[in-house]
Amino acid sequence: MIRRQTTTHILMVRPAHFAFNEETAASNAFQSRDGKMTAGEMRTKAIQEFDAFVAKLREAGVHVIVADDSETPVKPDAVFPNNWVTFHEDGTLITYPMFAPTRRLERRNAVIDRVLHEGFQSHRRLHFEDNEEKRRFLEGTGSIIFDHPNHLAYACLSPRTDDALLDELCHAIGYHPVVFHSTDGDGKDVYHTNVMMAMGETFVVICLDSVRDAAERNMLETHFRNTGKETGSISLAQMNAFAGNMLQVRNTEGETILVMSATAYHALSEAQIKILSKHTRLLYADINTIETYGGGSARCMMAEVFLPEV
Repeated sequence: MIRRQTTTHILMVRPAHFAFNEETAASNAFQSRDGKMTAGEMRTKAIQEFDAFVAKLREAGVHVIVADDSETPVKPDAVFPNNWVTFHEDGTLITYPMFAPTRRLERRNAVIDRVLHEGFQSHRRLHFEDNEEKRRFLEGTGSIIFDHPNHLAYACLSPRTDDALLDELCHAIGYHPVVFHSTDGDGKDVYHTNVMMAMGETFVVICLDSVRDAAERNMLETHFRNTGKETGSISLAQMNAFAGNMLQVRNTEGETILVMSATAYHALSEAQIKILSKHTRLLYADINTIETYGGGSARCMMAEVFLPEV
């Protein structure tokens, strides 16, 4: 079975209590404590950005399933559902172990049911969340960049991405793990693979400068060549502007769209935009508040739904 790399169906969670999360800040260098907003202003602005982003996706013809975050318990990062659940083309639904205790509260059957009630079906559920007790974490498509047609699972190791757990997942779904290390300009582990790498149908965007080991870098480039992906390399500064945090989707007309934040788009050079535009249409949205205080960007807000329809 040849699996699709892109889907028309996206799950997004409308936040109820978006906030700066102290529990995640230690391992997420992308979060900021600039103190320019009150808690109330932050919540209000995050909802406004979320709603505008959803509207822009729907206007482009993408099917967005919106689940509302529950008022209690408070979940400051609920706007990033891709970290705790993935929905696969063979009917498999996977839930993942989360590093921060507050983020474990995001795993809600009500959100999963919201997807299933849209006319999708799941035949198998894989639970990896029990690994939290063992301090082993694997945070969904934050930790893993799937190349679905080639059955590959790329992952840079960090406190949130356990290599042995990745092996277990890949064995369960029939994928091959591609593991490497990525560090930022300060030498700190990049907390999620999806902030330094994005996989499209015919291209990959990646910050190769963050992969310090030459053998690992060569290994990645070999995989990209062998799977027919044109490599678009971004700098460390562009990575810090979320230029690696993109997701390619499809609209109802079958057109592919590379979705990113306004911050990411404006960090790209004209030459990079031209290269990407050869492969796909580009779409960006202003989500500055969510990026600044949440430490995640456009890709983190979207969980792809590949499940078969009823």
